[in-house]
Amino acid sequence: MSAASRAPQRSNRATRVRRRAALTAGAAAVALLVSACSSGGTSGGGGDTGFVTGTDGISTVAEGKRDAAPDLSGKTLEGEQLDVADYRGKVVVLNVWGSWCNPCRAEAKYFAQVSKEYADRGVQFVGINTRDGSTRSALAFEEEFGITYPSLYDPTGKLMLRFEKGTLNPQAIPSTLVLDRDGKIAARSLSQLDDVRLLKMLKPVLAEK
Repeated sequence: MSAASRAPQRSNRATRVRRRAALTAGAAAVALLVSACSSGGTSGGGGDTGFVTGTDGISTVAEGKRDAAPDLSGKTLEGEQLDVADYRGKVVVLNVWGSWCNPCRAEAKYFAQVSKEYADRGVQFVGINTRDGSTRSALAFEEEFGITYPSLYDPTGKLMLRFEKGTLNPQAIPSTLVLDRDGKIAARSLSQLDDVRLLKMLKPVLAEK
């Protein structure tokens, strides 16, 4: 076969490769959009995941079977360095949010309220702000809803990707995780919370000795 006849075949193969890559990227983008800004839904446990999901969509893991949270450190919205591991010894509530997300806006007042009520009870709230192109809108969100606890600035979602598959990882926005005093993931919700459901996640972990 001549070089001239092989050239069109190489061109066709390259076109097919690019088409498959585009389809894969498109599918990933659709999955990302589906997971973004969810006001409801549940995620099942079972298998060897070690967690159980209740009818209210809250997933929990028994003591002794929990996975450690990954490294969650970086700059806050204010530009200060923060490492969630520094809060070991406290129960930590992690909330993944974005100022553009309507369910995040709906639940924000409850997070502001509960974080203040439990500030002196060994509980630390930390936000993970994601997909906001700048800190300006995120800081305005915090001011609007009276959020006084720190939030890590994670515009590209890199911190969310540090959670291992099969663990109670944040798969949607908003997502809320409760870490026990050893920094292990005890509970998760992948939907909008009010104060009742938030406390349902928090109180059992706080009661642990």
